[in-house]
Amino acid sequence: MVEQLQIDRLGMGAARVGLLLNPLSGRIRKHIDVIRRMLAEIPAATCREVTSAAEIGAAVDTFLQADVDLLVIIGGDGTVQAVLTHLFTTRLAKWPVLTIVPGGTTNMTALDLGIHDKPEVILRRLSSCLSQQISPILLQRPVLCIEQPGASKIYGMFFGVGLIAHAVIFSRSKVKRLGITGEIYSGIIMLGYLAGMILGRKHGPWAPIQMTITEASGAVRNGTYLVLFASALDRLLFSMRPYWGQEQEPLHVTFVEQQRNHPWRALWLLLSGHSDAIKEQDGYHSHNTSVLELLMDDDYIIDGEFHRATSQDGPLRISAAGPVTFLVPGDKNTDPQQ
Repeated sequence: MVEQLQIDRLGMGAARVGLLLNPLSGRIRKHIDVIRRMLAEIPAATCREVTSAAEIGAAVDTFLQADVDLLVIIGGDGTVQAVLTHLFTTRLAKWPVLTIVPGGTTNMTALDLGIHDKPEVILRRLSSCLSQQISPILLQRPVLCIEQPGASKIYGMFFGVGLIAHAVIFSRSKVKRLGITGEIYSGIIMLGYLAGMILGRKHGPWAPIQMTITEASGAVRNGTYLVLFASALDRLLFSMRPYWGQEQEPLHVTFVEQQRNHPWRALWLLLSGHSDAIKEQDGYHSHNTSVLELLMDDDYIIDGEFHRATSQDGPLRISAAGPVTFLVPGDKNTDPQQ
C-alpha cells in the first residue's frame, strides 16, 4: 500500500508530512503549548488538531488529498485506531507511511514499535530524522478487523473481552481521575484486579463471560471464560508476550477458562515471559490465527475504546488486515526493538 517513491522521499529529507494532533490525549494536555511550538518547526508539515472521530476522518482526507508521504499521529491508541479505521474503510490503493508520537494513556501500539519516550523527545527525533538524508527505519504490523452484522467495521491493534474489558471500562471513572498515564496507570489497574481475584470476587467487573468461540479450523468452544484477547502486536505492556502459539498466522489469541488450575503460577509465568510453560489442560489456551468468531453478550474493548456485542446480531468476527507500514523516528544508530 505504501509506494517506494514515498519511502525514497523520506530518505532524501523531502517528504510531505501531515501532523494529526489530538490535544485531549492524556500525555499531550499537560504540555500542549510546547508540543504545538515543536510541531510548527517540523519542515514541510501541515498540522490539524482533532478531538473526535469525525474530525479525524476529515483531517485524514485532507492529508490524502495533499498526497502526504508521512502521516504523524500525535495521540493515544484510540486516535491511532480511528485513523486506521478511516484509512481502511476509505479503501485506498496508496497509503502514507504512518508514525506515532505516543500521547495517550497506555500507548501499546507505539510501545510495540519501540517508540516509548516522552512526546517532546519523539518529536525532536522525528524532526531530525526528516531533515537528514538517511534510510528511514520502517516496521510493518498486521491490523485487526472487527465486524458484526449491522455495525461498521473497526480496525485496531488490540481486542479484549472479559476481565480486560471490564477493568478498562471500570478504570475510566476511577484511576484516570488521578491524572496518571503510561504503564503506571495500567499497573495500578492490574494490581486492583489481582487483589479482587485474591479476595474471590466473581461479580461486577470480575464477572466471567459466557461465550462461544469458533476458530479458523471450524472448532467450536462453548464455555465460561475469564478473559480473551486478540492482538496484532508482538509485545504488550511491560514487554509481556502472553501468548505462545506456534502457528504462522498474523494474529495472537489467548483465552482463559473460568475453572482454570494453578492461577498464580500461570500469572507469574505470563508476567515473566515463560507463557510457553502454561498447559492447555489447565484451562489456558493460546494460538495464532487469521480469523476468529465470538458469540456473546458483553462489552469489549478495541485499543482502550469500548463497544457492545449482542448475540442476537450474530457473531463478532475478528480477522487480519494490512499490513501497515510504520516509521520509527530515530537515526542510523536507533534500534527499534530496544
